[in-house]
Amino acid sequence: MAKGSKAVGITETVLRDAHQSLIATRMTTEEMLPIVGKMDEVGYHSIEAWGGATFDSCLRFLHEDPWERLRKIKDRAKNTPLQMLFRGQNILGYRHYADDIVEYFVQKSIANGIDIIRIFDALNDVRNLKCAIDACKKEKGHCQAALAYTIGGPHTTESFVKLGKQLEEMGADSICIKDMAGLLLPYTTYELVKALKETVKIPIQLHTHYTSGEASMVYLKAVEAGVDVIDCAMSPLAMGTSQPPTESIVAALQGTEYDTGYDLDKLIEISDYFKPLREKYIESGLMSTKVMGVDVNTLKYQVPGGMLSNLVSQLKQQHAEDKYDEVLKEVPRVREDMGFPPLVTPSSQIVGTQAVLNVLMGERYKMITKETKGIVKGEYGRTPVPIKPEIVEKIIGNDKQITCRPADLLKPELENMKKECAEWTRQEEDVLSYALFGQVAVDFFKYREAELDKVDNTLVDRENKVYPV
Repeated sequence: MAKGSKAVGITETVLRDAHQSLIATRMTTEEMLPIVGKMDEVGYHSIEAWGGATFDSCLRFLHEDPWERLRKIKDRAKNTPLQMLFRGQNILGYRHYADDIVEYFVQKSIANGIDIIRIFDALNDVRNLKCAIDACKKEKGHCQAALAYTIGGPHTTESFVKLGKQLEEMGADSICIKDMAGLLLPYTTYELVKALKETVKIPIQLHTHYTSGEASMVYLKAVEAGVDVIDCAMSPLAMGTSQPPTESIVAALQGTEYDTGYDLDKLIEISDYFKPLREKYIESGLMSTKVMGVDVNTLKYQVPGGMLSNLVSQLKQQHAEDKYDEVLKEVPRVREDMGFPPLVTPSSQIVGTQAVLNVLMGERYKMITKETKGIVKGEYGRTPVPIKPEIVEKIIGNDKQITCRPADLLKPELENMKKECAEWTRQEEDVLSYALFGQVAVDFFKYREAELDKVDNTLVDRENKVYPV
């Protein structure tokens, strides 16, 4: 099928964000592999297959080696670039790591098959992106720097365009507007994409979620404004808290100047593969009806879908479901107190948990989490606007705030990590699994040892180094 003169590319998210959003990242490598070869024939801009929560989920819940998953997918996707999501200085974990860990992780990701690394920071603090961007450039990967999109306070089209220009100057090969909460509206999108296209010379990609019901309209206006690539998911794992359906978007653009050129029959064949899996996830309870519909509270309270379900879960544990509306109203207030951070991992969890505590305790900041103190102290980086002095005093008292890049305070960690996990190391990448997830990784290593006692095996990385086990 012929591409249009302004053909739009699609990043397929079914192997990463789609199942992360709908079934808590529980799709197994075994479920993925049979269809990867067919997906490779489509001509996608890229397949997002790694990063985000996949790494944690592989180790913690699936007893799988995430590095092995990446290698196996790469072996079947020989023509399509593989893409991952990378949390800046947090890598794929939940704290800041020293630069030597960040650099080694980027190096090994690319060596094992990643072509495009989408790098973001929860606070849009560019200092937390620099190390990962530089490492990606050094390893000759495609560095896609992301703007964590949000609304309210200091967040405007102008502020995001300024940030986009900064990222281009830092060496980004492309920019992603990362709308993790589904807050973008169609005409706002048109304005933002157009302004970015007029300001930067590198390609613009758009990522959103269907949570608020706006996503397909958002994509159409983005395409009209000149966006280069959009993120979609195969329809059995699309919509709800996931992305718009690939097949529907491809059909909508057929015969226009934006035509992707993808074969719709081939996409339907791929979609048919995932339909029984969807039924399996529904029957097992992995896919809840709560994540499949539209929740307009997302727009009202700027709360991502995953965060909404976390709030419900926390309140249930405290037998306080009746406080749900009160907590939703408290979230924007806490977010303002914390300097208007975008609500994405880990800031969404931090703000949400503090909002729950404020409501349950009947007094704001009577009980303060360690993570809330961390945000206010500056351990996660610079907030979009300075936190008010009275809030700083209430939460950290006379403690000094960190004003430098937080990772500047961290000593190199890699050599110590290598020593700590030496007895478990069967491939060079294992030290990175251990550095990020500690005991969770060790539990996986123990499981792997037990399995390898049953069958002779070897681990091979993308540089063709063989590690006998």
